[in-house]
Amino acid sequence: MQLLGLYVMVLLKCFLVVFGQQIHSQHKVPDLHWKPATATWYGSPEGDGSDGGACGYGSLVDVKPLRARVGAVSPVLFKNGEGCGACYKVRCLDKSICSRRAVTIIVMDECPGGYCSNGNTHFDLSGAAFGRMAISGENGLLRNRGILPVIYRRTPCKYPGKNIAFHVNEGSTDYWLSLLVEFEDGDGDVGSMHIREAGGIEWQEMTHVWGANWCIVRGPLKGPFSVKLTTLATGRTLSAREVIPRNWAPKATYTSRLNFLH
Repeated sequence: MQLLGLYVMVLLKCFLVVFGQQIHSQHKVPDLHWKPATATWYGSPEGDGSDGGACGYGSLVDVKPLRARVGAVSPVLFKNGEGCGACYKVRCLDKSICSRRAVTIIVMDECPGGYCSNGNTHFDLSGAAFGRMAISGENGLLRNRGILPVIYRRTPCKYPGKNIAFHVNEGSTDYWLSLLVEFEDGDGDVGSMHIREAGGIEWQEMTHVWGANWCIVRGPLKGPFSVKLTTLATGRTLSAREVIPRNWAPKATYTSRLNFLH
């Protein structure tokens, strides 16, 4: 029933866009300066944290290079899901137990309550990521501290040897197509997405639905599809020509030949 409810919610939001109720976000240059925040950890002590998360990456959170770099963030960084995929460096400050190195995390989940509420900037890290901020041998002791003052900043996402991929979400049809972006380096986030049908000349705008998921309602849609994405942080654009084939299938993932950093 929960999956059915989620499907209905996504479909309804896509229809709202068709009737002109989409809200467009303005792109901003990311701030690379260190800023104060707080951090906790969740899941098992050496685990990956999320089991799928509010971004919708599913089992991808357990796959390298994402594994153990999972970060849940407060709403000010989650940005209603448009912050999904962004990368941050996080470093704790207590010299008696914290190392000088920062841990790199990827936004894959949201922490909406507790320390994450009331406009606070908070990171709820996987147990493994949290422990990596400690000096050698003190991972467990650092985790026992509970909440920590930290500093953080944006950092380019890096996925060596990987290109941007597009996962076709379950339930997609010729009249309702939903995509999830994977392994986007550089900004990591998505501010807008468009698709172009086979033989078409116009880019058709998709809408942000939830987490890192985008969709379009019209049809019948005819592949192969080219996909154009624009990042939220800097407005950089990338177009993957005919990346989704004519005989596409729901739950399949199609990898492009492109990425922002290579």
